[in-house]
Amino acid sequence: MKNSELEKHLSEILEAYVSDKKKLNGLNEETNFITDLEINSAHLVDVILDVEDKFNICIENEEMEQMINVGKSLEIIQAKLND
Repeated sequence: MKNSELEKHLSEILEAYVSDKKKLNGLNEETNFITDLEINSAHLVDVILDVEDKFNICIENEEMEQMINVGKSLEIIQAKLND
């Protein structure tokens, strides 16, 4: 799957957890889920669960800890899809 497609799907998932939807307009690889999108840690777990469901993958705990921004998340998702 292309990175742009992955980013689109991730953006759709994030939309449910971002209170200020305008912040999704500037989404890029450096966008931090907590500081930029103001997603709290409890909702981050929900984001991970939604990602697992959407892409039919299993994300390990150590990978979850690394998924703090869009770029790293896309990297992990793509790696899982390639397995």
